[in-house]
Amino acid sequence: MSLPVVLIAEELAPSAIEELGDQVEVRHVDGADRAALLPALADADAVLIRSSTRMDAEALAAAPKLKVIARAGVGLDNVDVPASTSRGVLVVNAPQSNIVSAAEQAVALLFAVARRTADANASLQQGLWKRSAYTGVEIAEKTVGVVGFGRIGQLFAARMAAFDTTIIAYDPYLQPARAAALGVQLVDLPTLLAQSDIISIHLPRTKETLGLIGAEELRTVKPGVIIVNAARGGLIDEQALADAAREGRIGGAGIDVFVTEPATADNPLLGIRNVVVTPHLGASTQEAQDKAGTAVARSVRLALRGDFVPDAVNVAAAGPVSDEVRPWIGLVSRLGRILTGVAGALPSEVTVEVRGDLATQDISILELAAVRGVFGDIIDEAVTFVNAPTLAQENGLALSSTKTEEIGDYRSTVTLRAAMPGGEQRTVSGTLSGAQQVEKLVEINGRHFDLRAAGNLLVVAYPDRPGVMGSVGSLLGDAGINIEAAQISQEMAGHASIMVLRLDALPGADLLADLSGAVSASAIRGIPR
Repeated sequence: MSLPVVLIAEELAPSAIEELGDQVEVRHVDGADRAALLPALADADAVLIRSSTRMDAEALAAAPKLKVIARAGVGLDNVDVPASTSRGVLVVNAPQSNIVSAAEQAVALLFAVARRTADANASLQQGLWKRSAYTGVEIAEKTVGVVGFGRIGQLFAARMAAFDTTIIAYDPYLQPARAAALGVQLVDLPTLLAQSDIISIHLPRTKETLGLIGAEELRTVKPGVIIVNAARGGLIDEQALADAAREGRIGGAGIDVFVTEPATADNPLLGIRNVVVTPHLGASTQEAQDKAGTAVARSVRLALRGDFVPDAVNVAAAGPVSDEVRPWIGLVSRLGRILTGVAGALPSEVTVEVRGDLATQDISILELAAVRGVFGDIIDEAVTFVNAPTLAQENGLALSSTKTEEIGDYRSTVTLRAAMPGGEQRTVSGTLSGAQQVEKLVEINGRHFDLRAAGNLLVVAYPDRPGVMGSVGSLLGDAGINIEAAQISQEMAGHASIMVLRLDALPGADLLADLSGAVSASAIRGIPR
């Protein structure tokens, strides 16, 4: 069997290539060369890019096998995320790879402006010694206003706190209690602009944040304030900032990002004495490049295995997946496969029922995990966390979830409850057991089970009668398949039974047909490990 093809479209650190492992075929192409990129995408299962490769609708159309686009960085301006989502292609980035570098770049810009470093260096390089011309200001005892108090804003604030400053922050999504726990006073934007000696911006670029600080806002700042933007271009009106700097209404600015990049010679912020500009260097450290490459390579490996990818940006689960929920994802997908195996048909409705400690968490990802399992063995196309909602809708499968913190037989359990088109109900339940969080099957259609859910499973529903286990064992034994574990449980009515076997190998289609006929099975399904 051929290995998945991973196309490297831009230069990545050697550590990223190593992270991909030896279970993929790595190919290289110049992603900026459109004529080379498009034909190279024809065989690609995954493509790794940086900022120069455009993965738009045309590129997606050229990549029929594509499963994942991985951007070794934070921004996704060069990826058509909606088109990727509609195709079921996972899009991942490396959101935490450059957070330290970005925070440090903001600090570097601040000090370069405050101490006139760039101007003084240029002067001295020309042989001029003008100490008095480059008098700066101290950072100590200043009020630092942080606009956007996410991960990078918090890192920047922590570094500023070491300089004996007072930190205030504006972030409409940060709760006051959380701000207090971080030792920061949360204020509205007008208050921050009016009170700050230093303003550093750490927001994403959205419809709400674009042009957030314009000419009107800049008229309200303290005289001599230093403004830093190492986040995204367009958050500050460039012309308004340039005017304020030229007129001396602000002490200076440090800018790493621009509305149009690369910034051209006519950009209003270029050539101003008290403005320090850099060409978007926030992520340009060796450490950040290594982290970004290895992070997305790890995500590609997970995606090609069909596992959940924490850094996916187009998975329809609300919010981040907690450490408490993540171990349940694989189990719930497994339960979905067992459910359709037991039912013998596609349900019309599936409810994910969570009981116990797990019910305190956001479990929305578990609905998608259930869909992956339900469809995993009954449709030809790959079922991913991206296309799961679309597949459910197209196949008339209604999804819902319920939670109760009441603890039953286990600290936490997940039950998949299916309503079948004919009105029958089917259920499958599982739990994670012990310190190793072993996946266990604990219930099918109301009957107790206690069997590890891992490995190759054979699920058989059949009319209850003597000798069934012997018939199944003989057929499997004749085929050289060993039964590692087995459990049978009679359904409540007493007329039907369910058998679950863990095997060292799964039977092929012919053997499945023989097994089904031998026991008059109403449903039979092999579920690979």
